[in-house]
Amino acid sequence: MKILKPEMIDFDTILKYAIAPRPICFASTVDQKGNVNLSPFSYFNIVSQHPAICVFSPLRRMRDGTTKHTLQNLEEVKELVINIVNYNMVQQQSLASTEYEKGINEFVKAGFTAIPSLVVRPPRVRESPVQLECKVQEIISLGDTPGAGNMVLAEILLMHIKDDVFDTDGQINQAKLDLVARLGGDWYCRVTGVNLFEVPKPLKRRGIGVDQLPRHIRYSNILTGNHLGLLGNVEHLPDERAIDALRCEPEIQELLNTFIGDRTTLETHLHQRAAALLDRGEVIQAWKLLLL
Repeated sequence: MKILKPEMIDFDTILKYAIAPRPICFASTVDQKGNVNLSPFSYFNIVSQHPAICVFSPLRRMRDGTTKHTLQNLEEVKELVINIVNYNMVQQQSLASTEYEKGINEFVKAGFTAIPSLVVRPPRVRESPVQLECKVQEIISLGDTPGAGNMVLAEILLMHIKDDVFDTDGQINQAKLDLVARLGGDWYCRVTGVNLFEVPKPLKRRGIGVDQLPRHIRYSNILTGNHLGLLGNVEHLPDERAIDALRCEPEIQELLNTFIGDRTTLETHLHQRAAALLDRGEVIQAWKLLLL
């Protein structure tokens, strides 16, 4: 395993590959004269729900340690709009990251449509599926050297969401948002329906834990860590009646009879079938197989 220290020359570059994907804060700000700036930042996330607080960090420029126009604007006018970036706008968002001179409007340069906000002075990006009107609570300087961050704590005052990302039940359809996130170098990733998956929250129940799995399951050569996590996230194991019912099914009877006296091969087949069930989310059925 390679070990890197912050003072090493490639530490910063590799760090951006390792801590990813990162959502993009596409921030619109204004200075005291009303000049608009629009710029993306990938050191960004939500850090509180009540109050609703986002944090993002404009870094000092690596070449000379100077601060960026976004930070300068926020020190003058403590308001901004965080426009969430989806796939349809990712190339224009990248163009807006160009270091134009102060006073140049990136809305115009990148071809975005500026629309008025309701409670803050900076405009919103019409093309963005979600627009967050925010006020700055605090700016925390993390240093004055090149690459040092400036943590901006921004309280969300209003959230605008396009109608077409909602399902009929009023919930946001994650796939319809079509979000993108930042990776290392020039790389991005896209959140589409084909790469979405759900993980059942353990907060809904108290799982038995991986430490309570029988040894032949916990140390299986077939079941992965993800499989073990699913198996450990049940409150109770299937009862003997449920297992006996499965044992009586013709297909299972045939499997058991085929490998009478060969427990090792039988266990391999059972684990393979259980893995397939777990991949489909059929956890209880997998447990029944593994307990035969």
